[in-house]
Amino acid sequence: MKVRVLRVAHGPALPLADGGEVRAVVWPGVGARHRSMHHLALHPGGATRPQAHPSEAVYYVVRGEGRVDDLDAGTSHRLRAGAFVLISPGTRYRFAPAGPDDLVCVGGPCPPDAALYAGLAAPAPEEDAR
Repeated sequence: MKVRVLRVAHGPALPLADGGEVRAVVWPGVGARHRSMHHLALHPGGATRPQAHPSEAVYYVVRGEGRVDDLDAGTSHRLRAGAFVLISPGTRYRFAPAGPDDLVCVGGPCPPDAALYAGLAAPAPEEDAR
């Protein structure tokens, strides 16, 4: 077992947002097997692209206000900093900011959804602590 410090800026960008950015920080490319953690930074008017995973997903709202849409049920849930979101396996969803500020969240599917990382290269180990 070892401890690693990972930086958002070194995580590969995932093509999951229109009007913002999603980066893989904890993912199989850095050795994670049981958890993924993505950093979502969505600009006003932006949103994540619809997604669904074979496993559940969990997110924490770090900053801002917004909503998460359950695209299967046709419902939306308001979000603000401090909220957690639990998404059941197979549920189609998307995040969007609401208001003048970015919506920033961290989280992802658990275990990782391998389809999200196809073709991504792992960062060099020396990048972790910088």
